[in-house]
Amino acid sequence: MKIICIGRNYVEHIRELNNPVPASPVFFLKPDTALLIRNRPFYYPSFSREIHYEAELVLKVCKVGKNIQPKFAGSYYDEIGFGLDMTARDLQETAKQKGLPWAIAKGFDQSAPLGKFLPKSFFSDLHNISFHLDLNGKTVQAGNSNRMIYSFNDIISHISMFMTLRTGDIIFTGTPAGVGPVKQGDRLEGFLEDQKVLSCLIK
Repeated sequence: MKIICIGRNYVEHIRELNNPVPASPVFFLKPDTALLIRNRPFYYPSFSREIHYEAELVLKVCKVGKNIQPKFAGSYYDEIGFGLDMTARDLQETAKQKGLPWAIAKGFDQSAPLGKFLPKSFFSDLHNISFHLDLNGKTVQAGNSNRMIYSFNDIISHISMFMTLRTGDIIFTGTPAGVGPVKQGDRLEGFLEDQKVLSCLIK
């Protein structure tokens, strides 16, 4: 099982981190040990002092595919969920400054809290899915699939050019503006439309 993450897919988030708009989808991988499920707590790692949340819509791949055309890509996922791409921002910035890969900043253990998935049929319009993240009861991120630079189908098609998608693979589709730090004692709660699908205590 692969965890594939799309970067820079919302213009507002690109601007807040002063990054260029990509000409095609940018993606990176997390290992399966990054998964944090069943609303288990996230333990603040000792190697970082600046862990940031990044709320994202998540697709679950339902069949094997390679070189998928965008018009067929919708049949390759059957559930949509909510996840957090927890990022060690200090490690990431250090790696960027040195021109080094920043896998450790994204792929550390428990860096991918994942909430409950909902069937595609739950959503009346896949191009208009709202989601938001609350930090200690206050909304800090709010996004909608209609503001993505690259759509679900574009993402699946692009990834499948380079690597085979398999049943059970997870695709994080990018984060909107509003990313920020967490501290011990914080609680993160994720919502799809009006449904709470994730709750994560920072310990």
